[in-house]
Amino acid sequence: MTSLAAIRTAIVQTLGTVPAIGRVHDRERYLADETALRALFLHELPDHALQLRGWWLRRAQTSEHALNAVRGVAIDTWTLRGYLAFDDAAGSELVFDALIEAIRDAVRADPTLGGACALSPLKDEDEDTEDTDGVQVAEVGLVDFCGLKCHGATLRLRTWRYL
Repeated sequence: MTSLAAIRTAIVQTLGTVPAIGRVHDRERYLADETALRALFLHELPDHALQLRGWWLRRAQTSEHALNAVRGVAIDTWTLRGYLAFDDAAGSELVFDALIEAIRDAVRADPTLGGACALSPLKDEDEDTEDTDGVQVAEVGLVDFCGLKCHGATLRLRTWRYL
């Protein structure tokens, strides 16, 4: 049985393999001091300039299902929230979209996150639930974050662990 904490760590490690992803936090971050919060999301670019570019992860939902009298499965839904400072001249929207696709590719390349979770089961046609594989893009758009106009994304990932 894999723990929730082990899956969280595996997701963060998988995200860390994405080049130029920025800062990845294993939990939602908040500081009342906007300058201190911004520092948590600063990423150094190849030219040594600093750019707000980062992500945080949260378990958003867990549902548990009995498979039989002795075994069950927990389905965890994770929210990954990302930000990248808007820079029209640098085509930041295109950079952000490429980062999102690189995240999706990284999870697709290793859907068990290094063995931390199980592959999704085949969908039961009698159930109304949607068993999605990989990273789903829930929302992308402009947001205000740390006093800056940023690209923001909400991504979703479902993981399965046997109990």
